[in-house]
Amino acid sequence: MVTLADIQRARSVLHGIALRTPLVTCKLSQDREIYVKPENLQPVGSFKLRGAFNKIASLTPDERRRGVVAHSSGNHAQGVAYAARMQGVKATIVMPRNAPAIKMEATRSMGAEIVTVGPASEDRIRRAEELEKERGLVPVPPYNDEKIIAGQGTIGLEIIDDMPFPGVVLVPVGGGGLISGIATAIKEQNPRVAVIGVEPEFAADARASLKSGTIQTTLAENATKTLADGLRSQSVGPINFEHIRKYVDDIITVNEDEIKQAMKQLLFSARILAEPSGAVTTAAAMFHAAELPPSGPYVAIVTGGNIEPELFTSILTGNR
Repeated sequence: MVTLADIQRARSVLHGIALRTPLVTCKLSQDREIYVKPENLQPVGSFKLRGAFNKIASLTPDERRRGVVAHSSGNHAQGVAYAARMQGVKATIVMPRNAPAIKMEATRSMGAEIVTVGPASEDRIRRAEELEKERGLVPVPPYNDEKIIAGQGTIGLEIIDDMPFPGVVLVPVGGGGLISGIATAIKEQNPRVAVIGVEPEFAADARASLKSGTIQTTLAENATKTLADGLRSQSVGPINFEHIRKYVDDIITVNEDEIKQAMKQLLFSARILAEPSGAVTTAAAMFHAAELPPSGPYVAIVTGGNIEPELFTSILTGNR
């Protein structure tokens, strides 16, 4: 299990690398507002830089010479590519062919080699494992890794520094690395804070896992239906699930229309450009208040803003 001390060490590693993002108010209605933490402001447009840099910084000289391999639908790919370039390490990234072009192009522009596979998460996991064996590469997992979790957990440290007594912290859930780190950082400092995960209805494996007590899987054909491409993981990682069971209070789901409405609200109220994966927490606050603890203030993590302009335009104009 990742400890608070692990996350504090990761903060030292990330000092001067990851932006310390602020808490920004976002009005949901005339008399309701939340605080959002805009990780879309990071150099790679998402929180993924935190975990990737912390993981690569922990490698031995021999591992750095061998290079790293990662699998990702987009944001982790950019985080690994950026962190590897900064540390002089060669990166190979396995991505689905249907990954947003803006994410694929950004990853390639940072010097990473891209290997494409089918849309299922099992496809990229399997190919990354093959490349690891074929080339002797060192894996940088997207979520199921303690160094990754500790890096992502630095977000939780920043929240408590800025707001020692939040009532509820809303965190998107894909593979579980982000919520594992944030929940650990927050609960180890203030157990009274409610940490609530949010995921799309089409990829509700984490919610099913928490309720059943065992890891559940979402079918690839269901997960790929959501616009929230960063949350299409078909199951949470085993290491992540340990942290989720210990620290997370609940996980709720939002639908596609709610995600789109939240993206508009973030833009018009807080001037924050959020990709669908980053807007699920605001969607939960807007449309599922009855499922959340009543005591605020509420903090919603906006995980990223890497969205293709055409998709965002179609959402704003109501054509998607």
